[in-house]
Formats: sequence, C-alpha cells, structure tokens
Amino acid sequence: MTTHAIAIGVVNPTALSIINTIFWVLLLAAFVVETWAFIHAILQPTAAFVAAGKQTKPIWLIILGIAFLIGVGGAIGYLSLLSFFPIIAFVGAAIYLVDVRPKVKQVRARPGTRQGPYGPW
Repeated sequence: MTTHAIAIGVVNPTALSIINTIFWVLLLAAFVVETWAFIHAILQPTAAFVAAGKQTKPIWLIILGIAFLIGVGGAIGYLSLLSFFPIIAFVGAAIYLVDVRPKVKQVRARPGTRQGPYGPW
C-alpha cells in the first residue's frame, strides 16, 4: 500500500477541501489588506512620509508592491498559506496600515489646522 493510499484512508477528503477553502479565504482577505495598503501608499504625497518620520515613499511602495504581487499569487491559488511568503507580505502591509498610515494621515491633516497631540487647541 502506498503512502498516498494510507493518507486517503486516514483523512477524509471532504475535510481537506474545507480546510483548503478556509486557507483560500484567509489568503483572499490578506490580498484585500495588501491591496488597500498599496493603494493608500500610492495616493499619499511623498513629503508626508518624510514629515511623519517614516521610511520614504519609494521604499514603502517597493515593500507594498511586492506584498501586493505575493497577495495576487495567493488569491489565484498559486501560493499556499503555509508558505512563508504570504505571511511576510501580510505582515508588511499590516505594519504599514497600523504604524505608517496614521502618521502620514496626521501629517496631511496638520496644515491649516491647530492640532495638538490630543485634539484641536
């Protein structure tokens, strides 16, 4: 008896298809996050990144562009969630959205308004 035949006898094929569907949904969600981060970075002015004290816009566009391409590969089923590339791509986009995006947004809101760290003054 081959190893494949033993594996089929032990694991229900329906269970494997459900797990694969769950992993694909996770990859699709990661792709949406990576796309959102990439589009947001494209639309921001270059000076806002420097003024926020973060990496430059071209560096973030490279990081998020690679994350976007990896996300495309995961969304179309070319990459598996168990591969470390989709995980690294999602982490890069998450760092941008959690750390860089609020700072850039804050810098863009400053001109013409009197904003302190806790609100207007």
